[in-house]
Amino acid sequence: MRYATAPGKIVATSQLALPEEACAAVYATPGYEQSVQNLARIALTSDMVFGNDGGIHQLATMSGSASGGYTASLTVAV
Repeated sequence: MRYATAPGKIVATSQLALPEEACAAVYATPGYEQSVQNLARIALTSDMVFGNDGGIHQLATMSGSASGGYTASLTVAV
């Protein structure tokens, strides 16, 4: 397994989607008040990047919390 943060030559580029619940929790914290408007305007199913499949193949698994920090995990075949 190779981590996206590992040093060395980049072998692939991708994007990952974050679950709406995690986004909503972050946007409810001080400093993100204006970002919550973006979340209300778009869904994964209508997003220009993730809309083809609703983000099902790019949806990260999240652990942690908005107050303590999140870790996102996504297995990507290369």
